[in-house]
Formats: sequence, structure tokens, C-alpha cells
Amino acid sequence: MTNSVRFIAEVSSNHNQDLHRCIKFVEAAANIGCDAIKFQLFRIEELFAPEILAISEQHRNRKAWELPLAFVPEIAAQCKINCIDFICSPFYIQAVTELKPYVDCYKISSYELIWDELLIECAKTGKPVILSTGMATMSEVQHAVEVLNTNKTSVCVNPVLLHCTSSYPAPYTDANLAAINTLRQVTNCQVGLSDHTVQPGVLHRAIHRWGAELIEFHMDIDGQGAEYAQGHCWLPDQIEIVIRQSKIGLEADGNGYKEAMPSELADRVWRADAVDGLRPIQAFRSTYLNLSHEPSR
Repeated sequence: MTNSVRFIAEVSSNHNQDLHRCIKFVEAAANIGCDAIKFQLFRIEELFAPEILAISEQHRNRKAWELPLAFVPEIAAQCKINCIDFICSPFYIQAVTELKPYVDCYKISSYELIWDELLIECAKTGKPVILSTGMATMSEVQHAVEVLNTNKTSVCVNPVLLHCTSSYPAPYTDANLAAINTLRQVTNCQVGLSDHTVQPGVLHRAIHRWGAELIEFHMDIDGQGAEYAQGHCWLPDQIEIVIRQSKIGLEADGNGYKEAMPSELADRVWRADAVDGLRPIQAFRSTYLNLSHEPSR
């Protein structure tokens, strides 16, 4: 079980192609206690097959969801100012190179988990890699970890896996949080959760029952983001409570020894005496009487 947990705010396409809005996301994530913020770098022409774009206006319209590459250096600078890590998901091969000077970590999306070439390119940079595992089978996850760890031209040391249910939003009954432990046992990787449920109970359970070491969640700052209406995004005041409560919960674990804690030591003498059953214990009664008769100063 973990005694610490890190939180990543996923901006996704809620930036609305507005640099000022991107900066507000960075500031909001830092202010609510996140350790990192994540963006996505994709181009729809390199995300969807041309025959799909030719017939699907819905997919062509995602052009408006793209993060302008020119924003990346400024986002990275703002992350440093706000003491928060900058993570980004590359969705095309060249994006790995474009992001390398700026990101602290790469995040590979669940949809790209089976694309070995992208995994290899991320691993070759020597930067940390986080891998979401939504929709994947265990054999697919094991293969991806093997590609990251043992490819002759690239080695990614200790990739972090995120258990994930890739529906937007995801029913909490499909969260399958016990898979966090399964992933950890099978791969020996650190494991966390990428949340699409927007349910505080799911996050608390992932952390305190299944030892999730990393929590990624989709965030919008004002309900005006491109993806907010789908129902899988948290607002800052909603997730801030969860972050604070989760960290309080972990700090409450203690050392495991059964002993009187500092805050209760003074009450030990006020327990029922073992002989007469009256409070306080007999050894303290005379002391209390002497204290109560001291003249006031």
C-alpha cells in the first residue's frame, strides 16, 4: 500500500485553443494541490484515417480541439513558475520530438497502447513514461511494458501504469478498481488510476484500498471547456476536496503501533482506577487536589 499519492490534472481539449486559458489551468491545478498537469498534442490528420475524416464531420470538427504547438513552450514555462510538472500525451511520432525539450514526462493514452513505435520513441528520450491501460487485456499491457523496458534501442525505466475505464463518463460500477492490484502484481510496475467517473468514492477507494500511487483526472476550470458537457470532467472546487481528504487520510495511517498518541497522553491519568473503578487513577488524585488548591497568581 502507498503512503503517498500524486495527482495529475488532465486538461484534454478544454483549453479551447486559448493560451491565456491554458495558463489559468496551470495555476488552478497548482492551487488545488496537483503535482502535475497534462495536455494532449495531436493533429487530426495524424490521429484518424483519411477515409474516416472524409465521411465524418464529427471527427473533422475535432480540429478545434487541437493544442497549438506554439503554446507548448509557454505552458512549460508557466509550469516551472507554479512548481508543477508538465506532462503531455503525444499522438503522432514527431510529437515526441517536439515535446522533448519541454515535458517532464510523457503520457501514452489508452488508445495508443498497442502502437509499439510510439512507445519506443517515448522510451528513447529517457524521460519517464506513464501508460494508460483502458480497454486493454493483460497480455496487451504486458507487451507494452516489455516494449518500453526491453527494446534494444530504447529502455524506459519503471513506467507507471494507470488502470482506466475508457468511457466518457465511466459508470462507477465499471471502475473495476481491483485491477490496480492485478496490474501491480503481474508487471511489478507502479500503478495508479485514470478516472472518468467523477465520483469521490471511487478515488478514495483506489487510494486507500488498492494503493493507487497516481491519480489522473480530467479537469475543466469553469464548465466552458470543449469536453465538459460529456460529463467526465471535474471542476477545481470538486476535486480540491478529494485531494485534500485523500492526503489527510494517508497522513492518518500512523506507525501501526498500538500506543497512546501525543494528543491523548494527558487523559491517561483520568481513566477509571483499576481498584475502585473511579476516575482519575488513585496515583493522580492527590496531585490533582494539590493543583486545584494552588493560589491563583
